[in-house]
Amino acid sequence: MTAGPHPSVSAVVCTRDRPELLRRAVSSILNQDYPGELECVVVLDRCEDDLAMPDLPAGRSLRVLANTRSPGLAGGRNTGVDAAAGELIAFCDDDDEWLPGKITAQVELLRRRPEASLVATGILIVTERERVPRVPPEEVTLADLLRSRVVGLAPSAFLLRRADLLAAGGVDEELPTSYGEDYELLLRMSHGGPVLSVPALLTIIHWDRLSYFTTRWDGITEGLGYILAKHPEYGSDRVGRARMRGQIAFAHAAAGRRGRAVQWAAKTLRDDPRQLRAYGAIAVASGVVRAESLLERVNARGHGL
Repeated sequence: MTAGPHPSVSAVVCTRDRPELLRRAVSSILNQDYPGELECVVVLDRCEDDLAMPDLPAGRSLRVLANTRSPGLAGGRNTGVDAAAGELIAFCDDDDEWLPGKITAQVELLRRRPEASLVATGILIVTERERVPRVPPEEVTLADLLRSRVVGLAPSAFLLRRADLLAAGGVDEELPTSYGEDYELLLRMSHGGPVLSVPALLTIIHWDRLSYFTTRWDGITEGLGYILAKHPEYGSDRVGRARMRGQIAFAHAAAGRRGRAVQWAAKTLRDDPRQLRAYGAIAVASGVVRAESLLERVNARGHGL
């Protein structure tokens, strides 16, 4: 993997107008127990912030940059990757945080399994009601990702080689509103090798507030439609395709587009009659239940759309 025992790591954090949360995330990065060099690259997306952090630990550095690529999460992450000095890249959302042993455990796993395309960790999802542990499978392939999003694979837990990420084209900035950019990246990276996970809860995901995308239904339908069109591999997996179509159906229903919701729900059920998102979409489109009520219930249990 690398010529030295402790390859340099760059953590990229893209942020917009959440200074208190950002400081928590950055502090968790700079206080990792990793013995190698670790820099934190904060990318400001259409905002300003004064992120002076006094008394940085030895072997740690902090840089704050403006997003010079397309506005949004994908462009911000690519700006950070372009500027990164580390051999390895890690992502952390500005409202999440790492536990101290995260990077050390991931680098060790990548050293043992150099064929891996990406290494994640288990996550602890913190909602308004409870703390939900999610430990993804220790090895995930492209076929697994087509079938399931694998909810435990969160971008704030990703670690991968910078060279591999650049060879794959970076984060897709063409994806509408950047919705699903982490999942789309997993699909591409898994062509080069398995996605591995450290089976320990080393990343904290905060779901105690509404997601940026919760009510941005157009972005969800456009983003998921783009991913389906970009990845023809879905043609070989009806169940996986139904999962994506069910999400699109639900988003159309939540946006009040009853006809589109029913059309996508019908496509979903032709692929997989067991896909619950289709029935949820029909219920929302028919006025039986509010989309927000369903989302609140699943989010409280550590699940998403």
